[in-house]
Order: sequence, then C-alpha cells, then structure tokens
Amino acid sequence: MSSKAIRFHQTGGPEVLQLETVEVGDPGPGQVRVRHTGIAVNFIDIYFRTGRYPAALPSGLGSDAVGVVEAVGEGVSFLAVGDRVGYMFGPLGAYSECRVMPADVLIRIPEGISDETASTIIMKGLTAQYLFRQVFPLKEGDTILYHAAAGGVGLIACQWARAIGVTMIGTVGSDEKGEIAKANGCAHVINYKRENFVERVKEITGGRGVPVVYDSVGKDTLMGSLDCLQKRGTLVSNGTSSGPVVIDTMMLAAKGSLWVTRPAMVDYALPRPNMLKMADELFDLVLAGKIVSSPKQRFALADAASAHRALESRETIGATVLIP
Repeated sequence: MSSKAIRFHQTGGPEVLQLETVEVGDPGPGQVRVRHTGIAVNFIDIYFRTGRYPAALPSGLGSDAVGVVEAVGEGVSFLAVGDRVGYMFGPLGAYSECRVMPADVLIRIPEGISDETASTIIMKGLTAQYLFRQVFPLKEGDTILYHAAAGGVGLIACQWARAIGVTMIGTVGSDEKGEIAKANGCAHVINYKRENFVERVKEITGGRGVPVVYDSVGKDTLMGSLDCLQKRGTLVSNGTSSGPVVIDTMMLAAKGSLWVTRPAMVDYALPRPNMLKMADELFDLVLAGKIVSSPKQRFALADAASAHRALESRETIGATVLIP
C-alpha cells in the first residue's frame, strides 16, 4: 500500500521538505502499522532538517505522532488492531499518513484522552515529566525559571508546576504569550523583549535567585540563566533554539559552583518500563483535569514547510500539529 509522506533529500530551509508517495508494507515480527491521526511538530525536527542533528539522506522527518493500529506483526501480544497509540521514539518518518513502527516504542492512549490532546502531549508532556520529576526533581514550594513558557512544552510545564505547588517564573516574547502562560499556571511572566530577565528574577526572589533554570533557548540566554542561579544551582540546558551552548567550567566555579546538565529524553525514558511509568503519571494529570492541552496551530501534512516557518519565526503559541 502507498502513503503520503514528507521527505527531504538535502538539508536546508523549510523549502527542502517535499510531499512524496512512499510504499508501506505489512508489519514484520515485533512491528505494527499505524495510521496517523495527528503528528506533532517539534523543534528537534528543525535540527534534523537543517543538519544540526545528522540524518541519513534522503530521509523522512518527525518522531512524535498518534494514530490507530491497523495491522499487527508476529509476536506482538500487547497491542491489537484498533488500539489508539502514540510514540516519540523510533526511526524518523512521523510526517506521514501511515507507517510501520517497532511495537515496543508505542504507548497506548487511555480512554478519556482524545487523539487531539494526545497529539500534543506525547513528547512535550513526557519532556516536562523528565525535566521536572527526574532531571531536577521539583518539590512543593520551589521557585524555578523556565524559558519559553508559552511554547509547546512550556504550557504543559506551567500546568505541571501549578499542580505540584511550584512557583514558576517564565520568560515569553510578547504580552499575549505572557497572558497565556499565566492562564496556564505560570506565577510570574517576564517579557524578555522589554525586560531584563536577570533583574526581574532577582526582584521576584528577593535577590536569592533560583535553584534551577530550564533553558531551551541556548546561546542567547546562557549567561543570563547562569546569573539567575543560587550558589550550587543547576542549569538544565534542554534545547538550543538560538544556537549551541559553550560552557567555561572555570566560570561555573566563579559564579558559585554551578551545575550544568544537557539531558536527553532517551536516557530517562528507556527501557520501556520507564517510559510507561512516565506516561502513566502524565495521563493521570490529564485525566484529572490538571493538564489541559490541545493544538494551538494546525497545518495539513502537505504544509509541513509552513509549520516549520511558523515555529522558527517564534509565531507559534503552544503545540503545533500536522493533520494527515
């Protein structure tokens, strides 16, 4: 059978993304075929498209989608035809109508969570889980700084922080984004385009700073993020949308014996039982109404290039999804 899929034959701008017809076979042992209902667009997809992260060309794109199992290969006993599933691991190629996937990366979506919601929370929600519950385990009463608080992960992070009693200071790029972050649980918002976020963090915390900064921006915010930390504080560098981070370790000592970590989801979510435990915690919060999520931007699969342009230009708020 055939499927429409986005592929790229060379790295570059959004224009390298092409809608092509590809052949999709039957699942082999340990595999299932999934027909997608929603495909998440994440900043990591841009890293692959531009070549910051390597991919064997020509290549599909995307690693985060939800859909319905339509065929099951030999040896797969924990999934059945008709099951709704999501995933965030496996080979690139989520930007497609359907595909064959390794069964062991699939997460069953529980009743009570729509495909639309699921399409926005698999990678983004599990990212918030491992950042807040594993990389630097937060506790009630903590105060944190979180950059890009109105982004796809950011809006879930706002709600998660509120759910566990954490005071979140979030940076945003516009007053509109600030209002949305506040509505989702961000206690204090800082518009970095007209406010000095280091000064505001010190003001909010009475000069103490914060024990942890979650920084997905990278190069542009690095020094300011370090200056917001308390002594022995931790910078969680969980993205580099403005460019790569270069750290002078002597500077970390001079600024108060600071810690820096660059976590990767795979090291926290695998093996599979870890991933399922993380997903259970996320789904419980969604089913309890403590995390509410839906796509803020929707694009047709064929318009993947436009989705990338919107994400790169900082035009988007919350999650962006492709509809096959």
